[in-house]
Amino acid sequence: MNKLNLLAAAFLSLLVFQQSIAQENPVSGQVLDKIVAKVDNNILLESDVQQTFLEAIAQTQQGMTPPTRCEIFETLIINKLMVAKAEIDSVIVTDPEVMLQTENRFNMVLQQFGGNEDMILQMYGKTADQLKAEMEDLIREQMVVERMRGKITEGLTVSPAEVKSFFESIPTDSLPFFSAEVTVGQIVRKPEVNAQTKEQIYNQLKQFKADIEAGKADFAELATQYSEDPGSAANGGDLGFSARGQMVPEYEGAALGLRQGEISDPVESQFGFHMIQLLEIKNNTYNTRHILIIPKANEDDILKTERYLDSLKNEIQAGTIEFAKAAKEYSDDRNTSDNGGFFTDPGTSSNRLTLRTLEDPVLYFTLDSMEVGTISKPMRFEDPREGTKVRILFYKAKYPAHRANMSDDYEKMKAATLRRKEDDILSTWFVTAKEDVFIDIDPSYDRCNALQEK
Repeated sequence: MNKLNLLAAAFLSLLVFQQSIAQENPVSGQVLDKIVAKVDNNILLESDVQQTFLEAIAQTQQGMTPPTRCEIFETLIINKLMVAKAEIDSVIVTDPEVMLQTENRFNMVLQQFGGNEDMILQMYGKTADQLKAEMEDLIREQMVVERMRGKITEGLTVSPAEVKSFFESIPTDSLPFFSAEVTVGQIVRKPEVNAQTKEQIYNQLKQFKADIEAGKADFAELATQYSEDPGSAANGGDLGFSARGQMVPEYEGAALGLRQGEISDPVESQFGFHMIQLLEIKNNTYNTRHILIIPKANEDDILKTERYLDSLKNEIQAGTIEFAKAAKEYSDDRNTSDNGGFFTDPGTSSNRLTLRTLEDPVLYFTLDSMEVGTISKPMRFEDPREGTKVRILFYKAKYPAHRANMSDDYEKMKAATLRRKEDDILSTWFVTAKEDVFIDIDPSYDRCNALQEK
């Protein structure tokens, strides 16, 4: 599982942890959770500190010292300060950006349950929509923090000499011990849906349009019942206001070609078929609602894709084309294709990943049965948003567990050096920025001296 997956899972565990810790004590009737800090209108809960502390310990590399509770508390205070300063400095994260991130991260979690939303309901006692609604605030804050951090540290780089100096500053007996790592690539293909299925969807949406215009049906009711866009179906298909250039070209072109209140003919985009109604145009934004129906590949469509990837695998093995070139040209997964098909660690941009980073059980067990240097047969997997896809995996290399060294771990050391440099800049920024906001810390955390200059 990559770091985004870990973060997505952490969001769910944090929501559940907050819910459980905030329950009333059945004996005393007192609320167990409490506010431990306020930064302007932003509050920090004891449950936030506790869960972040537990997550940090769980993710600490073997041989490295885990952060203290006070260090976690100080980091969260700085995050809250960034959110408060973002409001002052007009650093904005839009609703559509938050919705997209929420959907992506929820889908990562959903994959861990085999795409079964009922299992999530059983595990957490909440529907998918309820969980996503609660995740939105957490994701919005994280996005604001990332944007502010980027603004504060913009243009920051580290030189090889700085990396070497940082590495040499670590005592030999304190060097981290890295788990075994692998380099793995993939080429993913989304099956091309047959023309007959697409025509059926097109005709279905055309009928919806005719029924609405004839007064036989209501757009919002049809969207709620039939639309496969989880972010808007419950709202009658309403997407809210979008800035120009925000939607995919096919959608935006059709929407802006309508008169207010007019409904489009079915429009195909990478997400499926849309029927769009333009509700309002305001300055450089426009408000639409839509009904999205996603074409589903049938067995023949999937088999064609498997044969295609099997043929591509044979070409790679024969040396006709390199794997990286094939991935860039033919893979439908943009997250890996731009990197020659290889998975990367978001924290270091390295192609070397621990097996914990690849915690997707399908990938883990597939690699366990493969030899280094081989390519797998085409394998089906489920994308919660887009349905069945097919991929081949390239098990390029395996690296044994080892103590950190500059030869094997330069990218990790570079990332750590950059992070240290960023933290130093943020500490300096904190000294000035804290004067612009109101900060109140619960006495239970006075020992951390979070507001003192370091």
